[in-house]
Amino acid sequence: MKNVFVVGLDDFNLAMLKRLPEAEHCRFLPALDISEIRNVERYDMEHLISTAVRRMRAEPGGVDAVVTYYDFPGTDLVPILAEEFGVIGPDLEAVLKCEHKYWSRLEQQKAIPDNIPTFRAFDPEDEEAFQKLDMLPPFWIKPFKSFKSYLSYKVNDEYSFLAHSREIAENLDFMQEPFNYLLEAYNMPKEFVEMRESCIAEGSLSGRMCTLEGYVFQGEVVAYGIVDSVRETDRSSFSRYEYPSSLPLEIQFRMADVARRAITVIGLDNSAFNIEFFYDPNHDSVSLLEINPRISQAHTDIFEKVHGTSHHRIMLRLALGMRPKSMAYDGEFQVAANFMVRTFEPGRMVNVPDQSTIESLQRELPGTIVEVSVKQGQDLSELQYQDSYSFQVANVYLGAGHRIELLEKYNRCLEALDFQVERGTPI
Repeated sequence: MKNVFVVGLDDFNLAMLKRLPEAEHCRFLPALDISEIRNVERYDMEHLISTAVRRMRAEPGGVDAVVTYYDFPGTDLVPILAEEFGVIGPDLEAVLKCEHKYWSRLEQQKAIPDNIPTFRAFDPEDEEAFQKLDMLPPFWIKPFKSFKSYLSYKVNDEYSFLAHSREIAENLDFMQEPFNYLLEAYNMPKEFVEMRESCIAEGSLSGRMCTLEGYVFQGEVVAYGIVDSVRETDRSSFSRYEYPSSLPLEIQFRMADVARRAITVIGLDNSAFNIEFFYDPNHDSVSLLEINPRISQAHTDIFEKVHGTSHHRIMLRLALGMRPKSMAYDGEFQVAANFMVRTFEPGRMVNVPDQSTIESLQRELPGTIVEVSVKQGQDLSELQYQDSYSFQVANVYLGAGHRIELLEKYNRCLEALDFQVERGTPI
């Protein structure tokens, strides 16, 4: 049996891991539990690393692999722990190059200059930052380290730039401080460790958004799936992740080529990755938004619904030093999606569907999974890692024979689930 340690082990993903063909030869153990890296007051990186090392050393049988499907600090801890125990994993510097938004853009500029927007670094506390950027709005601003669009804002003029910069500066340390600790403690280049700037401004991208899932095995970059990231009408927040992509194959191949060049210049190896792209049909352009050195946890169920196995299998085989296998279309459904149930106004939850309602819906629509992120009476301001324009209260995972059926099923779910905010206004 192989001891596979997971950074951020949780029940939802553990169930899918146990369904993998390789699972009969693996024991999945927590390097860190999900409760230790999510909904926490602060990230004490030194404590998290020592806790994981102590836990892994204490396990009989040693360490055969370490994996994660979660963003910060999960992706950053995997290479540290892999090196500590002498098992396969990506290089820490390559992972940090992916995650540090400014450093990553500098690397991308070397290989794919025509596929990235204009970008500049800035200090959100500098009163002259807007003038120094020398960029015409609209553009986006965000911290060097963020995920799920946390503290990411669209700027339309100098006034909104100053207002959003103040908000970023007030909330920056939660993620930036522990991230900078890793840069300094593990001897990353001084020009990034000692930067006064902590944020990046990037030109706006438009068009259809999607995420390419891929991996690198012994230097070979492989793309194996593209998921459409569908946004709310006239908003930047995501409505659903839908798979397989409906983009033309020629565009998907172009994205795969851009991904290969970007991943190669960054030096990522022995790792899964996902890359967010925009395709603008008006200009026939493919633009890279960001690189994440892991599988996307948000896509695991929809891959399982279409392929019969989740892409946890890609992650696991890489960590065990095995070449990933092609994913056959052996799933129960032709298409699948992860729908994000959102509200765009702050308030308090006055109605949250109970377990009996969810189970009834699952009997009516087989294969449906509902993950509720809120509790009865909870104020939405208490939710962590939200984008800057909405509150996500649940995920609904659905499969269908075609896209129209998929949307019909989702509408039925919204009717049955009946989330309500504040005075009973339905979402």
